[in-house]
Amino acid sequence: MSQIPFNKPYLTGKEIDYIYQAVQSGKISGDGMFTKKCHGFFEKKYSFNKCLLTSSCTDALEMAAILLNIKPGDEVIMPSYTFVSTATAFVLRGANIIFCDSRTDHPGMDEDQIESLITERTKAIVPVHYGGVACDMDKIMDIAGRHGLYVVEDAAQCIESYYTGKDGIRKPLGSIGHMSAFSFHETKNIQSGEGGMLVVNDPQFAERAEIIREKGTNRSKFFRGEVDKYGWCDIGSSFLPSDIIAAFLYAQLENVEDIQRKRISIWNKYQELLLPFKDRFSLPVIPSYATNNAHMFYLVCNNLAERTEIIEHLKKNGISSVYHYLSLHKSPFYESKYHGEQLPETDRYTDCLFRLPMFYELTDADISRVVTTLISQ
Repeated sequence: MSQIPFNKPYLTGKEIDYIYQAVQSGKISGDGMFTKKCHGFFEKKYSFNKCLLTSSCTDALEMAAILLNIKPGDEVIMPSYTFVSTATAFVLRGANIIFCDSRTDHPGMDEDQIESLITERTKAIVPVHYGGVACDMDKIMDIAGRHGLYVVEDAAQCIESYYTGKDGIRKPLGSIGHMSAFSFHETKNIQSGEGGMLVVNDPQFAERAEIIREKGTNRSKFFRGEVDKYGWCDIGSSFLPSDIIAAFLYAQLENVEDIQRKRISIWNKYQELLLPFKDRFSLPVIPSYATNNAHMFYLVCNNLAERTEIIEHLKKNGISSVYHYLSLHKSPFYESKYHGEQLPETDRYTDCLFRLPMFYELTDADISRVVTTLISQ
């Protein structure tokens, strides 16, 4: 019996060719020709104001925290049901994390609870578009505007996901907040093994973002001929990826439409086969204002014991299924620091949500086998 892994990184066939071109160019450090090609792709296709590739989404979030001048005692509101990088980027600057519970119908943060968490120390809101499904950005941007707060979208899972606001305009996720952070980790729809990107939508942060990304120097200006020498201007770090990483990523970007068609087909097949069992499992919810980029297909069962049995049953039959996040507010690092309300929905998803295999090369036969094995448990 063949194994069905949870994830298998997809290769388009151009990655090695482009890596070879990058090496032959004689410049394989950051901001080479493929980095520029990637920046141009994102800025043209999604109308992002300024894009900066980074070594990871974590790096992009850390840059955002520096750009917002987060200081000890500042408060940042975000979901507890998220990857640790969402929080650590701001904790590194001394912020107190104020966790928001998840929605009852979706693992994303409950937008209606955000305003009650705001104090005079609140500096930013960090919505996480879970599974590539948009938070209600009209609500979040309205709250932020009324309270003078910044919004940083954690768009790690959001390539090719959109939000339609009350104005009827469809906007790419990552283009709405003051800044956003994307991931190109190997588990993402578009991947480069490791990698990320900071998107700067608010022009006031654009120039400083370049400096922070280049170890606190104005080196980018120097290479553009805007200054005759470069020097130390600000705090920062080495957030640039090698152009080899960018070459790999560009091969993926050229095939984004094909990749998305296939992933959405897989997602729809799961939905079709599992819909008759919606009383047994809660299926993913896509709000009317959101699109589905098929980043993942998850189910929510009734309790932790049931989920453990399901995952073990699938494993015994050669199928890898995994749970997702552990509540950050109950993590060993933050539990003693958290003094907010109980977050029952977050804890429910922590105990009950599990994800099914999702990758480009998954066949209809594979999907049928996953579902048949799942419902036979």
